[in-house]
Amino acid sequence: MAVPLDAVGAHVSAPTLWAVADLHAAVPANRRWVEGLRPRHPGDWLIVAGDVAENMEVVVSTLERLRRRFARVVWAPGNHELLSRATERYRGRERYAELIRRCREVGVVTPEDAYPSFFGTVVVPLLTLYDHTLAPPGVTLARARRAGRTLIDDLALAPFADVPAWCRERLFYGARRLAELGGAPTVLVNHWPLVREPVDRLGLPELALWCGTAHTRQWARRYRARAVVHGHLHLPGTYAVDGVRHIEASLGYPREWRARPGGLAAQPWPYPVLGGEAA
Repeated sequence: MAVPLDAVGAHVSAPTLWAVADLHAAVPANRRWVEGLRPRHPGDWLIVAGDVAENMEVVVSTLERLRRRFARVVWAPGNHELLSRATERYRGRERYAELIRRCREVGVVTPEDAYPSFFGTVVVPLLTLYDHTLAPPGVTLARARRAGRTLIDDLALAPFADVPAWCRERLFYGARRLAELGGAPTVLVNHWPLVREPVDRLGLPELALWCGTAHTRQWARRYRARAVVHGHLHLPGTYAVDGVRHIEASLGYPREWRARPGGLAAQPWPYPVLGGEAA
């Protein structure tokens, strides 16, 4: 069985399911943290909840190095992996398909693969994207753009894909596959939060437009989640929502993790999600 963990170092005699997100591995100051990601047990798994990097080569090479260290690496893409320039060969959905192909070549589990089981708990990587439905009342896409409060997605993702339409497709796809799991407990992994509560902490309410979708609100309970892992907000921490732990495991940019009281040492990172105990 898999048991919840609340502190780094617990159950080190048994495999642990660890989680990170928002590595932004192309940033020089972040590389030492990425290189420091090492298993504490030969059977340790690692969740990577998106935003590894923008450059496809960096994404795949980073995940490949981590896969060499950990028994299993489970990756859910974020918006930064999907960003592209007009001059690049792969953009939008084609870029995602190429990332899936390359990750499979290096043995990394993606949202398109069979979901692996960690001591009886199914680890489910998702790609839901966003549909602008998480914003507070009165906050619209047009208002945010007029105020200049948008994400880079408007320049490097939206021109190459209808993101809300893609989001709808991914919701149907994810829900169908989750329903097929029957009664198995899960750990849901998505770059964007599945609920609104973490998003409400953002200082700019307009940013909620790009932070997920309201249609995943019930997924944690409906699909028997023991924990939900996400990133995107760069506000690491743990939230209990309807009795389920929602874990943001972000590293973020240097200016952010340096500004946190106590730095990265002030909280678990990587975050221990579950500890495995052999039957």
